[in-house]
Amino acid sequence: MQLLGRLEIKSKEKIKEFLDKEHVGRIASIDENGYPQIIPMNFVFLGDVIYMHSHTKGEKLENVTRNEKVGFEVDRELEFLPSYFEDPKDASLADTLYISVVIKGKGEIVKDKKEKTNALNGLLKKYQPEGKYEPISPEMEVLEEVAIIKITPDSMRGKYKIGQNLQAGERMKLAEKILERNSSTAKETLKIMGFEITDAGLEMRDEPIW
Repeated sequence: MQLLGRLEIKSKEKIKEFLDKEHVGRIASIDENGYPQIIPMNFVFLGDVIYMHSHTKGEKLENVTRNEKVGFEVDRELEFLPSYFEDPKDASLADTLYISVVIKGKGEIVKDKKEKTNALNGLLKKYQPEGKYEPISPEMEVLEEVAIIKITPDSMRGKYKIGQNLQAGERMKLAEKILERNSSTAKETLKIMGFEITDAGLEMRDEPIW
């Protein structure tokens, strides 16, 4: 099914920016009985491929070795929009603002020590940006104690819903309702939607087009 054009992320840089910020993705592989197995994983997007670290044995490694075709998905729920935003009685009008990226590609277990080293250092830099660790080098024994799964994308599609499908006036009304509801994610959601909270109220700074 084709993504609706107005919901598709067209900027590769925005997709990369999203993947760099998110901490959990889900790898989908096929088990020996033909069932999909979906596992949440830490990951890093590096050099246009996905890297994940794993124990050296496990079902997902067996799956990838048996069948290289895998999927990978990352999503973030930005804001739940309660139904009463639209109608006080019709619960079916509840909605969600979100960002997601879906990858289909080739999975493999990395054997090259330099590539494993690069992947592990990329993971460390992402998850521990404050440093305070010794960088991995190809000579370290730790390389033999972990496995690195690599996904090379055949396709990578991003989808987002942050109000870009609304007219400016409707978008402002939605933003005001989000601000009034004041969820724990409201301020960050409004920023992503292109709004700034000022003393005078909400101001639209950027068009939310990716």
